Order: sequence, then C-alpha cells, then structure tokens
Amino acid sequence: MKQTAEDSLRLAHSHLERVQTAAWDPTDWADLSSYGLYCLEACIVAAALHLKRPRPGSHVAKAETAQFLSREHGLPEIYSLLADLNAMRKHQAYGDTQAPDGLDPEDTASMIEAYVEVVQAMLAQ
Repeated sequence: MKQTAEDSLRLAHSHLERVQTAAWDPTDWADLSSYGLYCLEACIVAAALHLKRPRPGSHVAKAETAQFLSREHGLPEIYSLLADLNAMRKHQAYGDTQAPDGLDPEDTASMIEAYVEVVQAMLAQ
C-alpha cells in the first residue's frame, strides 16, 4: 500500500493525541518528545506528498524537507523544534545525552498542534 498525504496526516493526528496527553501535569517527556517528533515528521511527509515531492525517509531528510517547506511554502520554521524533540527523546530513552534547555511542555504541545493545523489547511486546498 502506498502512503498518501492523507494517511500521513491521520497518523499525525493520532500522535498529536499522545502529545496532548503527555504535556499536562505530570509531564511525560518520554511520550511528549517521541510522539511530538513522530507527529511533526508525519506532517512533513504529508506536506511533501501533497506537493508531489519524494517521501523523505530519514530524520535528516525530514528536517531538510521541513526547511524547504518553510522557505518555499511558508510553513512555520520547526527545524530547531525537531532538534530539541529529538535531543529530549534521546535523553529520555538513553540517558546519555543532555536534555535541551528551556522546553516548556504546554508551549511545545501548542507548537506541534499549530503545525498540524497548518499542514491540514495545506492539504485542504
């Protein structure tokens, strides 16, 4: 089965539910960072497929595609958010990396939700 932009957006919405649950007190940074990263990456894939671009596969390719989407199509710049979420995910999973400074769980969840909404609007056009 070939993945469509709509499939990726649906996947992003399912990840967003986990993000929203994890963001509240007590914050579950393991879920928030992992599902936040997965959610944004699913949105990036959805937008790329919608624009008839190749499906980015790796974390690096998705981050590069996010930069392209921001630069060429006006989507929010999320490169640093992707990096912070990935760093926090690694910190939570492995414990051998430093947690990024200054991440607020509610702000992080709000930024992720806003990106989902922008991509959803893009697909609706």
